[in-house]
Amino acid sequence: MAVLKVTFTKTKRDKLAQVLWILNWISVMTGVILFSLGLFLKVELNKRRELMADRDIQYVPNMLISVGLIACVINFLGGKICYDCADTAKFLRWKLIMLPYIICTFFFTFCVLVGALLCYTMHWEMDESLREGLTEAMKFYKDTDTPGRCFLKHAMDMLQIEFQCCGNKAYKDWFQIQWISNRYLDMSHRDVVDRLRSNVEGKYLMDGVPFSCCNVNSPRPCIQQQITNNSAHFNYDHHTEELNVWTKGCHEALLDYYTDIVHSIGLTVLITWLFELSVLIGVRYLQTSLENVLRHGDPNSESDGWLLENSFIETARTNLNIIKTLSKNNHVDAANNGDPNINVPSTSKAHYGPDNVHPQQIPAAS
Repeated sequence: MAVLKVTFTKTKRDKLAQVLWILNWISVMTGVILFSLGLFLKVELNKRRELMADRDIQYVPNMLISVGLIACVINFLGGKICYDCADTAKFLRWKLIMLPYIICTFFFTFCVLVGALLCYTMHWEMDESLREGLTEAMKFYKDTDTPGRCFLKHAMDMLQIEFQCCGNKAYKDWFQIQWISNRYLDMSHRDVVDRLRSNVEGKYLMDGVPFSCCNVNSPRPCIQQQITNNSAHFNYDHHTEELNVWTKGCHEALLDYYTDIVHSIGLTVLITWLFELSVLIGVRYLQTSLENVLRHGDPNSESDGWLLENSFIETARTNLNIIKTLSKNNHVDAANNGDPNINVPSTSKAHYGPDNVHPQQIPAAS
């Protein structure tokens, strides 16, 4: 029994072909949108790739770019097919191509759905990448003279200013690393030497943060050093001075920023998937209804269209049997190729004359 069978008249078939032609051209534009969204996400990730760990998070924008390009090609071809299918005679040109086209479009539509789901699962990989990348960037913040690291100070400062954040998880992360280069430390000063000796690893640690952590909304001049020492500053209590430096960590700020982007893109891709799925269903109805018209022979007659000619179980069973048959044939062919003696006639079984006597068995004439 056919699945979701619908009866079409000649007028309904023509209208369906015209509507699908328009929808396919709209789908070409959605392909351009997918391509643009993937390119935008790729650019945004590359902007701060030095602040991320070397994890493969580019597969999502790359997939969106690929899907967008494929969507343009498939839907352009679909528009041409639907335009010609308005005339039953022209349908004969595409009759053999329609089913492979629908199968390819089905797998493409599935890839669009996968792309939408990847946008929502990208959060966890982005979380780990930012956590590790920001930790490394803060660690090498002071190495402004080291090739390959000299840009990290500028990158971290611009990040903290733009996103109004400080440190990885919080501003106190700067207390645990040496973010001032030794070239700017006065080694003749006793306090500097004592601070270096007091640390096991010989680092100059202090309860201070870079200038980029300063909150521009603070009513008093920014306090960057001795942040936790209340007695070092007049009328100051670091527990209540929330406006002195940014309290939000850059990991949280960046993660929220990228999460909003990928979730918005994921919603757009999901809507695109639903649209592509509706177009695919319409093309399937158009194909099956036109094939039934050819069987009847009358182009003006009514015809039935369906998604599947048989039930889901019967269709799955038929396809499974086809796959099993193909696998058996491939197995037999592989076995024959591996044994050169198969199907090769033996000389001992050859026929030599009417009495089936081998020449060597004939006694020599005396």
